[in-house]
Amino acid sequence: MTTLYLERTSAVHRLNPVTKLVALLAIIAIVFAVPQWWVPLAIVVLVVVPAAALARVGGRLFRLFLILLLPLLVVLFIVQGFFFPDATTVLWQWGPARLSVEGLVFSLTIGSRLSALVLGALVFVLTTHPARLMTALTQAGMSPKIAYVISASLQIIPAFQERARSILLAQQARGLEIVGGPIRRARALLPLIGPLVLGMITDVDERSTAMEARAFGATPRPTSLTVVDDPIAERIGRWLLAATAAAVIVLVVLGVIA
Repeated sequence: MTTLYLERTSAVHRLNPVTKLVALLAIIAIVFAVPQWWVPLAIVVLVVVPAAALARVGGRLFRLFLILLLPLLVVLFIVQGFFFPDATTVLWQWGPARLSVEGLVFSLTIGSRLSALVLGALVFVLTTHPARLMTALTQAGMSPKIAYVISASLQIIPAFQERARSILLAQQARGLEIVGGPIRRARALLPLIGPLVLGMITDVDERSTAMEARAFGATPRPTSLTVVDDPIAERIGRWLLAATAAAVIVLVVLGVIA
């Protein structure tokens, strides 16, 4: 199975996947409800980074941050910081580019929210095996079909990467040059699109056949070979997380948090 999951023996890994999923959803609700830019940043510093360090996945998280998030944040700060349309407080100007306070605040707000969302999701994916997540969701009463959709969505990016890497190696073995300047690398990607899309469609068909052979979604539900522990402390913690997120949203709507 292709996944970003890293095998470790940490307390974060041992948590019930439903608990981690509820925590992730609570973080997303809070960072997008509260308008202040420093709240998502504080959640990243005080919650996400310590969780990654405790789970011993900080190195992989940092590399994924550099590949996935850092280029997006740089573009966001350049575009919004220097070309914000409603800028009134200009700090520095050169031609059409105007560095403004309004653009910087907007960039910080969106950038901190994206950072909390992406880094929180990555910590969840790095510490949660998809099969264990699907079992835990099914044990919690969720439909196996919905649980499978959630689990499969966590594997789609690494599955694409793995298949793209295999196709590139196969084409390189046939004489295709994939090294060199940016133009040559871009040209090498064009022959990749067809086999990649057709291969993923074939995978979907094969998975559908395998799931039907295993009576996926049959009534009554088949029993699971593995059982995911769900202590009462974690069940209480999930309710507290959900209540905290709901309280924050209500306070924002009422104007207490502005």
